[in-house]
Order: sequence, then C-alpha cells, then structure tokens
Amino acid sequence: MNPVASLILLPLSAIYSTVTRARLVAHRIGLLSVSKLAAPVISVGNLTTGGTGKTPLVEWVCRTIDVVAYEGVREGKKVCVLTRGYGKANPKSQVVVSNGTDLRASELQAGDEPFLLATNLLGVAAVISNPDRVAAGEWAIKKLHSDVFVLDDGFQHLRLFRELDIVTIDATNPWGGGLLPRGRLREPLRGLRRADCVVITRIEQAGDPGSIKDAVKRIAGKVPVLSSRMVTSGVRRLDGQNIDASALLNEPVAAFCGVGNPDSFFNHLRREGYQVEFTRAFPDHHKYKQSELDTLVKEATDRGAKGLLTTAKDATKLQSFSLGIPCFVLEIQISIDDDEPLVALIRRAILKST
Repeated sequence: MNPVASLILLPLSAIYSTVTRARLVAHRIGLLSVSKLAAPVISVGNLTTGGTGKTPLVEWVCRTIDVVAYEGVREGKKVCVLTRGYGKANPKSQVVVSNGTDLRASELQAGDEPFLLATNLLGVAAVISNPDRVAAGEWAIKKLHSDVFVLDDGFQHLRLFRELDIVTIDATNPWGGGLLPRGRLREPLRGLRRADCVVITRIEQAGDPGSIKDAVKRIAGKVPVLSSRMVTSGVRRLDGQNIDASALLNEPVAAFCGVGNPDSFFNHLRREGYQVEFTRAFPDHHKYKQSELDTLVKEATDRGAKGLLTTAKDATKLQSFSLGIPCFVLEIQISIDDDEPLVALIRRAILKST
C-alpha cells in the first residue's frame, strides 16, 4: 500500500478499532447475548483476514477428535464443522454440505472451502455452511445427532460459546500490517489474550521463527504457543488420479491459485523443488472463467511450462473447464510440532461438556 493511501485509511482503522473493542465489551458484560449449544464447541480462527492455514487446521482438529480416545467418551462421537460458507450462491442460506457420510451440495452451493472440507472429511465429520452458526448447530444436534462441533473461522464469532479457542498466526505475515481497512487485522493484537492456544502456521517459511514465537508468547500470555508447517501429502491430476509427486520435478510448470496468501503456495512449491517458470495469483475465492484460463495457459506455455499446478481449493472450481495442458493439484496438510498440548486441550474441552 502506498503511503498516501495508508495515511487516508489510518482514521478508518481507528474507528474500526473502537467499534471492535465496543463489541467485545458488549459480549463480555452481557449486552450482546452468547448462545451455548448442548455439545462442546472448538473454535479455529485467526486475527487477520486472508489465508493463515486455518482450513488445514480445522481438518486436523476434526481428525484428532475422531481418532483420539477420550477416556470412555469417544464412543459414538459425531463431529460437525460449522462454517459461514463465504462465496456460496446464497450467502444467507443453510447448506448441508455433507452429513458426514455423503456429499449433499456442490461447490457453488456450499462455497469452495466448505466443499473442500466436506470432501476431505467424508467419514470423519459433517459440514454445515450457514452464517447463523447457532441455528446450524441446533439443527445438527437434532437432525444429525452431532455431539462435537468445530467452529471454522470462529474467533470473532462471539455469539456462540465455545469450550476451546484455537487461533492461527501466519508466520509469513503475522501482524497483518495493521487494523482493517489499512491492514488485515480484524482486531487489535491483544485479542490473542482470549485464545486458549495459538498455532503459528508456515513456520518453515519464516525468516526468523524464534522471534515470531517469542512475540506471540509476549502478547498471548500463558497459553500454549505451537509451531506448525505445511507439508505435501500428495499430487493428483485434476480428474482425481494420484500421481508420483517426483514425476513433476523434472519439468517446468506454471503455478496459479486464488487463495488468501498466494505467495505461501508459490514458495512452498519452490521449496519442494518444482521448476516454477510462471505464477499467477487470482483473488481469494476467485470464480474462474474459461477466457482467463485460456490466457493463463497461453502465458504459461509461452514461458516454457509443460503443465499447471494449483491448490486443492482452486481445483474444486475447475472441473467444468477445458485446459490445454495438464493440470495437477498439490494436496497439503498441516504438521504440528509437539502437538500433545493441543491434543490435551481438545480432550479437556470435550470431557468438560460430557
């Protein structure tokens, strides 16, 4: 952002900060109501807008709930993800993306991230897309018999009580450049003090990971601060066929994506050894058109690329398009260093409500 624009937006950021603080206080003293579901809620959120690696952590939490023994309360646990569903066709509607066993909605109906979560978590968790997470949770308890909820992007969703608040901090841009609209922070940094656990993501891409972790600890106080990294879990063709990831390392490729932090994706590819000859970043949650994909392919081939690489999130929106060169999808997952403190917090949150 240029200095003039930054100066103009500074007063708006101050107003935003005042409104945010007032809302937090109103919830804390009871002026704004907080609803509690008849089942434990674990929130995964962040302080900033854009991609912080939150969605892979939501998936990790769901899988952790599914596989860890909870001292006799694990039997019969039915996990459900509650998500707003940004980018779906009808923003105010409730969409049952998955009942935990079957997909019940398309990417267009659900939004790209809910659809990706639902696809990856079949057999593990249901996914409901609804801006009213309280109503969605009550419906899931009644209709799906859900008894554990994971609240996606929930740190600022103060209307719903949660037993555990997990907050992600992106090591590649931890502080977001200031408060909205001047920067990407949704609330002041001291909001981290409400967290029960902080997970620093993409630590492998940080220039000085130690100083970031120390700074987070100073702000967050006496809560666990964990480091995590994104690791490649596989590569597949756009049609779903898995391939040997090393097969692409010997030929030039072009990378494109429409995610909140595109540079982290491009840097990940380079760290993995891919010969990235060309990159193109689209806006987060971008809805692709055939004409822009045609342009992308031409630019990529002009640079010598023999294939395209994109994210699993983008792949959910590309199935109906024709691409002139092979397109491959990089699958990633989060790996948490020394995850036992977080596993213990998840166990405690569920036992507390049992």
